[in-house]
Amino acid sequence: MDPYEDRKRKYLSPLDKKEAKPLTPVEAFVETPTETDQASVTDQPLFPMASLFEHITELRKQIIKGLVVFILFFIVVFSTINIWFPYVTRGHSLIILGPLEVVKFYMTISTTLAFGLSMPFLVHFLWIFVKPGLKEEESRFLGLYAPVMLVLFLMGVAFGYFVVNPLSYTFLVGIGAKNFDVMVSASEYMHFLVMTTVPLGLLFELPIVALFLSSIGVLTAESMKKIRGWSYIAMGIGSAVITPPDFISQLLVLVPMVILYEISIYLVKRIERKQIESTAQ
Repeated sequence: MDPYEDRKRKYLSPLDKKEAKPLTPVEAFVETPTETDQASVTDQPLFPMASLFEHITELRKQIIKGLVVFILFFIVVFSTINIWFPYVTRGHSLIILGPLEVVKFYMTISTTLAFGLSMPFLVHFLWIFVKPGLKEEESRFLGLYAPVMLVLFLMGVAFGYFVVNPLSYTFLVGIGAKNFDVMVSASEYMHFLVMTTVPLGLLFELPIVALFLSSIGVLTAESMKKIRGWSYIAMGIGSAVITPPDFISQLLVLVPMVILYEISIYLVKRIERKQIESTAQ
């Protein structure tokens, strides 16, 4: 009878241990890691603390620089509001509903304009922070097209300010004037102005977004052609969401979006053709 029940017990007698085989000269020369060494390896952090602190310090420095630029623009905009404000309102009669609303309105419009003016600098500071971690093609793309993105954004804002905003404002006020005495508050007017300008600035950057997705292999010209119909439907829904509820504004936004989509297809196709030619050479 086996006292260890056919050796199924976890701990056996020392007599049951197998004798250690003598090591060959080669095996004796190779040093096997001890348990202490293995524990020290597994206890090492995935991200070195020194490198993490360096990234946090660099990010804090860029944030502080961005805040300084924003505060400077805010002071300039707030101190000169009586000079440029008549150009923004285009001579429309606006009302204020209370004394505190004047301060609130001035603070809101100064903050919005200061943020818009400091946006190129904020993007540049962010670019400095993320540039070391980008791939070569991503870094080259963003460094080349960052100025173009700013120009397209300004073009979209200008299109909204000079075309979409005045036409939609006149149309909506004209409809209300037939049955009501229309009085527009300053805060409502600025909200309407921002809603008809800033989204268009973002939409005008559609070609750059398409080029970036194409450069990293996510988007192709053929895929954009296949989903063209669904894209137009999505653009129609988007134009209805970001514009005032009137057909004129939605049409004025939808037409440039369709044109920009077709331009994006053309640019992506052209880049693909150049890549094929360079590969063939």
